[in-house]
Amino acid sequence: LMDDACSIGDVFVTTTGCRDVITEKHMKKMKHLAVVCNIGHFDSEIQVDKLRKYKWTEIKPQVHKIDIKKGRSILLLAEGRLVNLGCATGHPSFVMSASFTNQTIAQIEMFNHPERYPVGVHTLPKLLDEKVARLHLSKLGVQLDQLNVKQAKYINVSRTGPYKPDYYRY
Repeated sequence: LMDDACSIGDVFVTTTGCRDVITEKHMKKMKHLAVVCNIGHFDSEIQVDKLRKYKWTEIKPQVHKIDIKKGRSILLLAEGRLVNLGCATGHPSFVMSASFTNQTIAQIEMFNHPERYPVGVHTLPKLLDEKVARLHLSKLGVQLDQLNVKQAKYINVSRTGPYKPDYYRY
């Protein structure tokens, strides 16, 4: 139960999609500098509105130390909003582009070759996964060398890929 866990845990991640999962009462019982964040649903999972009365100090963007009691603070990430969006570094639009490209290429592959894909969950073939990566390399300012014959033979792959077996997970 959260009423029990709140005083012994160091990191609290709510993933429920429900409201008031981590309450002010829970946060008052947490260890000094316990980390609190949400990956579930909007900012209603953590009672952030009840924390506004306390002193907030920005440690760095999207990380706030909130002084809940004398000598006891919590670290709230992304102000209780979805931490994967609020605290993401890098280029979220770039990640979305790669993800959407993966999905589009997968749909084209399945449409063009339905005999390869019976109803079920399938992993994108490595050759297509690598195609998605190649399509995005220029946005990172990089180029990909092609393997020479000796290199391809040494690692037992085609010069044009795929460069990893299908069971390999990036």
